[in-house]
Amino acid sequence: MPRSIVAGNWKMNTTLETAARLAAGVAAGAGSVGGVELILCPPFVSLAAVRDAVSGSRVEVGAQNMHHEGSGAFTGEVSAEMLAGLCQYVILGHSERRQLFGETDESVNLKVRAALLAGLRPIVCVGETLEQREAGDAADVVEGQVLAGLTDVTDISDLVVAYEPVWAIGTGRAATPEIAQEIMGGAILDALRDLFGDAGEEVPLLYGGSVNAGNAGAFAEQANIHGGLVGGASLQADQFLEVAAAVVEAKG
Repeated sequence: MPRSIVAGNWKMNTTLETAARLAAGVAAGAGSVGGVELILCPPFVSLAAVRDAVSGSRVEVGAQNMHHEGSGAFTGEVSAEMLAGLCQYVILGHSERRQLFGETDESVNLKVRAALLAGLRPIVCVGETLEQREAGDAADVVEGQVLAGLTDVTDISDLVVAYEPVWAIGTGRAATPEIAQEIMGGAILDALRDLFGDAGEEVPLLYGGSVNAGNAGAFAEQANIHGGLVGGASLQADQFLEVAAAVVEAKG
């Protein structure tokens, strides 16, 4: 059974001061939520502050993106080697990166391989647009993203996959638990089995897209949903911890 995970993607929110305060609040309450791995993903500028704020707690830290090259003339970019001393995880292929910054399955694949080489644990995001879903292509699109994004990856012991239907991100319109389970227990799990055999069944699968304390439990009750990648609800320590508690209760 894959481990349960709740990760908070803060996106381009918080300042250095508010990030440290938010992280400290999560760390202070983390002891009351056992049985789930907690990860905070602040902006690059706050990684060190958040790392220090959660030191000694069970909370881990992740970055929101990285470049696949180790170094070079890539102004404004951050490499896996730079992140390795600051965090344990890195979000890769988020739909906002794909839509707004032109990332492709191929560039995500390069990042995944670079992250693993540097000892980082990638949270690889996949998901279809509303147009793709309405055309009946959701499963094919998501399966293709998994297959392409994980090409030539061999060690998946640190891999996490997050399903984030694009039409549900930041819209307040979450997919139903049944829709999420259909894709995660179908297209995503099928792709992981194709690539890695039975080992693919041990990869934690997270649902993301307007996750909150009110719906997190219903998602986690599904057989192939092992936690959540949380956006807006992760910007309040109490709400984030409530999401985690809901996941723990659902997984029992």
